[in-house]
Amino acid sequence: MKVRLNDDAEVVRMVREGLKAKGGYCPCVREVNEDTRCMCREFREQIADPEFEGYCHCMLYYKEK
Repeated sequence: MKVRLNDDAEVVRMVREGLKAKGGYCPCVREVNEDTRCMCREFREQIADPEFEGYCHCMLYYKEK
């Protein structure tokens, strides 16, 4: 398993700006709680699934099998 940043530098820049503006919380959701702190609970659960391959909700990270 490997988790890497999105290859698109513009996406990475935009998401990182959003994270900075929201104090490390997912810029793509309205809720601000521990479940939405980057790396969010949703993506951590996806990482735990050995069959999952794909991007996190914000498209900042990509999990390879």
